[in-house]
Order: sequence, then C-alpha cells, then structure tokens
Amino acid sequence: MNAKQLRELIIRPTLHALNMWSKPAEDLMLGTACQESHCGKYIRQLGCSGTTGAFGVWQMEIATARDIYDNYLRYRPELKAAVEHLRGAGQSIQDALTSNLAYACALARIKYYRDPSAIPDGLLGQAQIWKRVYNTAAGKGTIDEYMTNWARYAK
Repeated sequence: MNAKQLRELIIRPTLHALNMWSKPAEDLMLGTACQESHCGKYIRQLGCSGTTGAFGVWQMEIATARDIYDNYLRYRPELKAAVEHLRGAGQSIQDALTSNLAYACALARIKYYRDPSAIPDGLLGQAQIWKRVYNTAAGKGTIDEYMTNWARYAK
C-alpha cells in the first residue's frame, strides 16, 4: 500500500475524527503499519486461521480489540460512538479489523492513547513506544526492525 495515501487518506482523517491527531501520533500510526504489516502487504498474520492471530494493516488481535472495548471505550461513550461510526453496521470486529482501514486505525490509535506517555517526535522514540505498548516485551519485533521498516515503507 502506498504510505503517503495511507497517511493522508486514512490515518490523518481517522485521527481527526477521534480528536486524537498530532503529527507524532500520525507518524506513529504510519510506523506501526509499516512494521506490523509492511504497510499493508499482509492483512492477516501469517500462519493463523479462524479467529486466532492478528488482523488488518495494524495487525491487531481480537482479544486486544475486546480489551479496548471492555476496559476503555465502555467508560467513554462519545469515543465509543465515534469508533462504532467508523466500524459500520453489522461488521464483526474481525471483519472490521481486516477490511475497514479507518476502524482498524482507530483501535490501534486508542491502544497507544491508553498509555500515559506522550508520543515522542522522533523515530527512535516512536520505535521504543511501539515496542513497549504495541508489540510488548514478549513480542518478537525489535526497535531496529521498526526503524528499518519505517525507512523501507514510509519514505
């Protein structure tokens, strides 16, 4: 997927719709897509089937999406309504994460938003927050890999 179009046509409008836009947040969302799915090359985690694994450009697991609903959006009805508006009527979480770019972007942004740390301006800081918040210490991804994928796909 073209990174410039992903940024301008999906990420930026989605973050504005959620009132969660900032330049660092936009960069982090693009970087996350570059790392997680090679900027849209993969929309399903390789080697997984059914409801297991991660889905979409931001490679989110269903359990993570449910946690966002149960432990965050549940207490923020206006934000939940905005997310549900992006989701569309009748679309399951799995289908929406897989095929609905704005919805998947919104949930990925909220995953980061729940963390109390500010999103850093620079690439290294964003790679570090991706590793800590999105990939976690148990994840296989590395900070160096994030930075390499940013250079490969975001430019």
